[in-house]
Amino acid sequence: MTAAAGDFDPPRPNYRRRRLLIEAGSAVLALTLLIWSLLPVYNLFLIALDPEEGEIEFTGNIVPDEVSLDAFWVVLTQSDRYLAEYWNQFGNSLYIGLFTMLLTVLIASLASFALGRMRFGQHWWLSGAALLTYAIPGALLGIPFHRAVNFYGLSNNPWAVIFAQVVLAAPFAILILRYFANLIPLELDDAARIDGASHFQVYLRVYLPLITPGLAVAAIYALTLAWNDYLFQVLLLSSPSNMTVAMMQGHLFEDPDAAWNAMMAAAIIYALPPIALFIGLRRFIASGLGSD
Repeated sequence: MTAAAGDFDPPRPNYRRRRLLIEAGSAVLALTLLIWSLLPVYNLFLIALDPEEGEIEFTGNIVPDEVSLDAFWVVLTQSDRYLAEYWNQFGNSLYIGLFTMLLTVLIASLASFALGRMRFGQHWWLSGAALLTYAIPGALLGIPFHRAVNFYGLSNNPWAVIFAQVVLAAPFAILILRYFANLIPLELDDAARIDGASHFQVYLRVYLPLITPGLAVAAIYALTLAWNDYLFQVLLLSSPSNMTVAMMQGHLFEDPDAAWNAMMAAAIIYALPPIALFIGLRRFIASGLGSD
């Protein structure tokens, strides 16, 4: 069979020019978004490394004349008035973040297993109803949460913030885990039950190992959500002993004479746990993104 002569015509110049313009525009847009995203991070380090208490922020310089790590030493030794309880506040933030992560992963994994593997009829509306919580702004949920924790005797208790964050994180985590669960054939569950496995054994020995990438994504999401929270911590915690780093950082805007370099150094240190978790779980996340 002889192909028509026009089937092998080279690309037209207009097509090549349009493709080059699209690629150039995409590169410019990507570079712009990258600079826009990294600019606050660069500014954070710029102030933290300034030996003059962050005064470089107000001079307009984008390159420091002198670099100093003294601000990090101030944080480590808690030698600023705002940092006198920094490590206690860091511990409170870590406590809230880790328990939010663990409870979210536990609840979401159990819920996704029940909804997707136990063959409930019309189960789709259960997970859909949970996602409706995201249609309500978090600020509007603050007062109901405040009344609820007072009713149950959890006022000024870190667990009040943990429960609030789990409520907010669990619906999305269930959605993520159900996606990964749909990739697992139900025949594996049936084979395990034929061998005498109970529902809990199927969940523990079959389901959890196969949705490990989804668990990693849900864990990072829950920790990041709790780590970045400020609203519920301010509303539900009041005593200085329960104050978190996010609450301490919020007080800085009330003081124009704060040591901004030390505060930014504290913020950099505060950002390390989520980064460490992401690095530790990146292998599982990559395997999840590459799954079909």
